[in-house]
Amino acid sequence: MKIATWNVNSLTVRLPQVLDWLVANPVDVLALQELKMTDDKFPHAAFQAAGFESVCFGQKTYNGVALISKVQAQNVVRNIPGFDDDLARVISADVAGIRVVGAYFPNGQEPGSDKFEYKLAWLKGLRTWLRSELLVHPDIVLMGDYNITFDDADVWDPEGMRGQIHCTDEERYELNALVTLGLTDAHRLFAQPAKSYSWWDYRDMAFRRNRGLRIDHILVSDALKSRVSACWIDKTPRKNERPSDHAPVVLELV
Repeated sequence: MKIATWNVNSLTVRLPQVLDWLVANPVDVLALQELKMTDDKFPHAAFQAAGFESVCFGQKTYNGVALISKVQAQNVVRNIPGFDDDLARVISADVAGIRVVGAYFPNGQEPGSDKFEYKLAWLKGLRTWLRSELLVHPDIVLMGDYNITFDDADVWDPEGMRGQIHCTDEERYELNALVTLGLTDAHRLFAQPAKSYSWWDYRDMAFRRNRGLRIDHILVSDALKSRVSACWIDKTPRKNERPSDHAPVVLELV
């Protein structure tokens, strides 16, 4: 079974790229972030024609998440139960016996800002909910654009970015607090190439120079950890014309 996550930075712009990627990479589940469209605009028919079912949680202009799957997702939940939020950031469902959570974590803008405080509150809300979810659904995959790096190895310029957004102690504390619930970073279960990143700025030839960040993660619950056989970042779509600034991350389970 293969499960993937990809921040597409506008599905309107990149639907053909997503469909092409699914042909080359027929995963069982694909979590999408930053749809930047309302639910009524979501291209369900295009995915169905490609052999996939889809559920979405959209929003005009910003945010928006979706799950694309070979079998119909069941028991769909939108956003974080118990956390008051009017932004479309989380979609969860049962797919082939696994509870899949696709999330677009807040960016936070800059430390000390109102958006940063919202990010920290959102992360605490997510953790509170996931703690109870794990009791009901031991087989959980939490994936998406986290907008947080784990440590210096996830940053092309760790000294230059120390204390900046995506790299603050506060954000990393909350990310590791998710891990302590009984989750594991699937990417680091395996030896990976040095400087493995999932996001590169559009400016200053950042992708060509591999000046990036690893901010797209797949965390698996302890119950699934032994089933993980591979996890990798597929940089190929970042080479497309008009690409997303993110690359897909793929998880393989046995």
